[in-house]
Amino acid sequence: MSNKILELKDIKREFRMGVELVKALKGVSFDVSAGEFLTIMGSSGSGKTTLLNTLGCLDKPTDGTYLLDGVDVRKLSRNELARLRNLKIGFVFQSYNLLPRTSALENVELPLMYNPDISAKDRRERAVRALESVQLADRLDHTPNQLSGGQQQRVAIARALVNEPVMILADEATGNLDSRSSYSIMALLQDLNQNQGKTIVFVTHEPDIASFSNRTITLRDGKVMKDSINENKRSAKEVLASIPTTDDY
Repeated sequence: MSNKILELKDIKREFRMGVELVKALKGVSFDVSAGEFLTIMGSSGSGKTTLLNTLGCLDKPTDGTYLLDGVDVRKLSRNELARLRNLKIGFVFQSYNLLPRTSALENVELPLMYNPDISAKDRRERAVRALESVQLADRLDHTPNQLSGGQQQRVAIARALVNEPVMILADEATGNLDSRSSYSIMALLQDLNQNQGKTIVFVTHEPDIASFSNRTITLRDGKVMKDSINENKRSAKEVLASIPTTDDY
């Protein structure tokens, strides 16, 4: 895996809160190659949220270099940054962020609405394929309140996939789910990574969840304290199989 999707070199982020200068990131450096499944861990105040905002092109670093798929993020205007974000990154959030009165299919179509080159027919076909890839082909017309928490997160993952981004960026994506639903989502992400080659960066504070990834970066006080390969990576599918079956996941 020589193709680098993310390249961070000495990333610093500082901002003022009143008279205080907060140094949220203090020289963070790491790369992520195509096809990696990386987790980023850190307690509150570690700089995890600031790093997430930087990786997602929601914020620019104060200093350092961030290349997303070879593009230097710091050199982009706000509009260029928004376009890069829409084309290159698929976001999955803890709270799903689905439109409540809109069907699963329409929720997944949403990112494609900003692309004038995609017709309504193509948009629908791509959204259907994305929902099929997360095992929700039978839930196309369901609204979020007709879906379980795990199913809503699957819709959110399908929405993240529909633009065929270079990276899926997940922020505590299992934080609102019970154990079985969490393992179901991790099994899906492992499948997308291992069988479809999707590059995944998953931000979490749970070591249990991090154990399903290939590599873990641990932040503390705005610095990378540890960057390690997970030698004993677990299979979420196997863990899921060991839990008593319920209909709701």
